[in-house]
Amino acid sequence: MTELGPALWPPAPLKTERLVLRESEARDRAAFVELFASPEVGTYTGGARPREEVDRTMPEVPGRRPGFFVVDLDGAMIGMITLDRRDPERPGHVRPEGREAELGSMFLPEAWGRGYAAEACAAALDWYAAALPGEPVVLVTRTDNDRAMRLAAKLGFTEADRFEEYGAEQWFGARSAVKHRT
Repeated sequence: MTELGPALWPPAPLKTERLVLRESEARDRAAFVELFASPEVGTYTGGARPREEVDRTMPEVPGRRPGFFVVDLDGAMIGMITLDRRDPERPGHVRPEGREAELGSMFLPEAWGRGYAAEACAAALDWYAAALPGEPVVLVTRTDNDRAMRLAAKLGFTEADRFEEYGAEQWFGARSAVKHRT
């Protein structure tokens, strides 16, 4: 299985109609603190962390690693998208050895409801399908997260499993590597 190594990462910034997906920069730090300390965001991610703790532990340039995109609107971070390898020890896989790419996203509440997540995730998925043809992508979200469930369907993920994790029912979806437009 191919990883997002130096030959593939970082890509040139990905541009959509309204957004830019790019590597993290030091100027994004305040938005990261807001994201991880937000009670609204924390509702489906295990809870918000205390702002002081997030500020104290946040690196100067957060999220600088392969598979991590900052979602930028008009020069400001509004969210993040990750494409990480799913731990084979966790439930939910589409191949026996696991380690599928798992799509994750988090957006600041003021960006919700405007279609930014769908636009940004579709761009990241298209890039991934071109960079690593044939590699499956999976997505896990709580079944009670209506927004994330709608986004998964819009992006072409289909249900492959449900299981309990982190004290809640999780929906596990898979997406073929075929390019899908929203």
